[in-house]
Amino acid sequence: MSDELSRETGVLVVAPQRDLRRALFDALDHEGHPLIHSARDPAHAAILLEGRAPLTLMVVALEGDGRAALASCEQLRRIPACADALLIVVLADGATIRPAQLPAGVGDWLHASQIASELGPRWQRLRRTAWAGPGRAPAPASDGDYRFVFDEDDSEWVIVDPSTERVLEASPAWGRHSGLGDGAVLDRTLTELLVFESVSAEQLLRESNRQWYPCGRRSVQGADSGEVSSRRVRHAGRDVAALAFRSDRAGVRPGVALTLLARLFASGGNDGDMSVAVQLLVDDMGLDYLAVWSGRPEDSGAPVQLAQRWRGGERSWPAAQLQSSLRLVLGGKTLVHAADAQRLATADPLVADLGLCGFVGLPLLDERRNVLGALLAGSRQPFAEPEIAEPVLRCAAAHFAHALELRRTREQGRAEGLLDALTGLPNRLLFNDRLDTIIREANRTGECFAVLFVDLDRFKSINDNLGHAVGDQVLVAVTQRLRSSVRASDTVARYAGDEFILVLRHIVKNDDVLRVAEKIVQLMEKPLRLEDETELQVTASIGISFFPEDAPDAETLLKHADEAMYAAKGQGRNNYQIYDVSPEQEQQNAALKRSLRHAEGNGELRVFYQPQVNADSEDIVGMEALVRWEHPELGAIGPGFFIPLAEETGLIVSIGEWVLRTACQQARVWEDRHGLRLRLGVNLSVVQLTQPDLVGVVERVLQETGLDPTLLELEVTESISIKAVPHLMENLHGLHRLGCRIAIDDFGTGAASLDYLRKLPADRIKIDQSFVRNIGVDPDDEAIVRATIDMAHRLNREVVAEGVEIEQHLQFLRQNGCDELQGYLFCRPLPQASFDRLLAERESLLAGVAGQSAA
Repeated sequence: MSDELSRETGVLVVAPQRDLRRALFDALDHEGHPLIHSARDPAHAAILLEGRAPLTLMVVALEGDGRAALASCEQLRRIPACADALLIVVLADGATIRPAQLPAGVGDWLHASQIASELGPRWQRLRRTAWAGPGRAPAPASDGDYRFVFDEDDSEWVIVDPSTERVLEASPAWGRHSGLGDGAVLDRTLTELLVFESVSAEQLLRESNRQWYPCGRRSVQGADSGEVSSRRVRHAGRDVAALAFRSDRAGVRPGVALTLLARLFASGGNDGDMSVAVQLLVDDMGLDYLAVWSGRPEDSGAPVQLAQRWRGGERSWPAAQLQSSLRLVLGGKTLVHAADAQRLATADPLVADLGLCGFVGLPLLDERRNVLGALLAGSRQPFAEPEIAEPVLRCAAAHFAHALELRRTREQGRAEGLLDALTGLPNRLLFNDRLDTIIREANRTGECFAVLFVDLDRFKSINDNLGHAVGDQVLVAVTQRLRSSVRASDTVARYAGDEFILVLRHIVKNDDVLRVAEKIVQLMEKPLRLEDETELQVTASIGISFFPEDAPDAETLLKHADEAMYAAKGQGRNNYQIYDVSPEQEQQNAALKRSLRHAEGNGELRVFYQPQVNADSEDIVGMEALVRWEHPELGAIGPGFFIPLAEETGLIVSIGEWVLRTACQQARVWEDRHGLRLRLGVNLSVVQLTQPDLVGVVERVLQETGLDPTLLELEVTESISIKAVPHLMENLHGLHRLGCRIAIDDFGTGAASLDYLRKLPADRIKIDQSFVRNIGVDPDDEAIVRATIDMAHRLNREVVAEGVEIEQHLQFLRQNGCDELQGYLFCRPLPQASFDRLLAERESLLAGVAGQSAA
């Protein structure tokens, strides 16, 4: 402990949560502070500090809004021991106050997630800059205001003198992420820290227009790519420039990490794809070493290295049996050393020879938690943000494990006659069984999907003229192209000879299917390179049918897709065609459209309510309103069928408003009766979102029904394009200003996940049921769910999981921090009367428990 610390009189920690107080205490204790007072709130602090000498520092955790923050700080300042203490504010996870709204007198701030890494450095910096000398006079409050313009968690920034272009002050994150350290950044010139591309350092400082420019940030590994922005601020009584840097490295920024995971899961699971995925991780995460091994603890043979990348020169590698870390990981042990990997060096020649400082070893596990192999990753510098890097590597491990398990499953399937021996795809027998299962699920959930019948053009001539060996090469190459065109949740099967069938699940818009079909046609147009290096042109004709629009059963769906495929061949081949509805079907659809126009007036529409529950307590916290059509002759018609008809005819606008008004009226009744503050979720269609008067309609409904706007959550599907839908952003921001909440529905099925998270005023995301249902089945989908929850929380979005049907789903989502759950495990969608009874039974049950406790 330094002499300066020993002379200090004490530090006060104030936090309402015990875990938060403990984290703050441990961080300050690590700094060597001799006397640390810990309090729950200002009143508790006043008791603890009665008669105490003046404090050096206060660290206060804030949970509420600006008004609550100001009240807490004022109460603490009235305590004599706290009157002149420096103040650092920690923004807890539930805090709604933004840094720029912090009250005067705050010397610095940080997020709760930064306590372990940032509290010490920020206290050291505050002590250096905020006190003038022996008299300990505080610097003017405005000198520290520039820190509040950087709202991003753990941002990298420097303060630069424009006249000399030298750094006056830097955030600890800059030194940590670059590996240079705090001391090596101060007093450096800007060009010593950044490599500029489209703008010069002089121009950047002169304009300081807050625009982002591409650049490289110098680091111990060379230069990390990213963007830099500059703005003017006041520092020590003079005008300076504040520069913020955003790294493109996935190990540093959550948004980039989520993009990396999307690219990783799109890279496929074959051996060649695995090498591509390993290189992707090394490049985007700034790793020095990464290797993937295959091996089981019970196997007598040595483990097999499947892929390896090293950011260094040629070298000899220690044998697998000498790598103690590899043996431990293959034994099921997880190793995480963010900065102290040299502890392993005495026993592991790999760590010692490579000079690794950061190291992660993760077992590759199948769905039964059996070890299939190992992932080893290392860096010659400490991991800059281990709380980001570790989840990304865990997702990568799940991806590689899935690839290994899939390969072994294929080998087993070939032995059992369910997989095609040449391509490894499901054969006709397995596909027919899988399609029947998909249809059963779709009938229960209202899912829409598409069947694509793919037939190679003039394939017989290839077999006849070039031989069956060449034909086999073509079929294998086509298989690879088809697999690369679809998602992991979709199905590709070899139906017969040169015929392939694809099932595209969880379709939101038919246009999405057409884009996939067009992608396949374009891929097939590219020449195939055979083993003898000759090139061969092969094209395909594709027929498409939709469930339930074109047929309700497997046989008819396949028949319609086959008919559409022959229509494509009739159009000259090398194209795709959609099944053309028969005259009888057109007549039926026309009749349904006519009936739908009168459904609302005839009282045939019903609103059902499905509860949403807290993941920990399983108590009801909200409900989603779902519309159903009870046709007087045909009975119940699923929303997957009649909603597209309503959108096609424009009836969705009036039906949507009717659903909104009906649900809000009922929610107000339940709120008056039970007072549970249940949130009501109502879906908005694409057509509704294009209406310029949408905000006015919602405002009018809220006024008429008297429902608190904060209890209404409007759900927007992720597949909607921000650019393609007029009035989308204006409407969503207008709804937010009313007090309504916004949720992104079907998250993960669209192509703009990061774009949505950044640009839409969203409060929550709803993970699509297609990923939730694959928990315990598909490790890739499990990894996507984990990553989505983690990244959403880092961006302060709550998460709801749809389609929770079994206990395994519940346990997985609960363990990974999902906030709320919705699905048949808790309750199916209920009509109004049944939901009313559900709330009454809940109230009666709680009253009984309370009575027993009182007794």
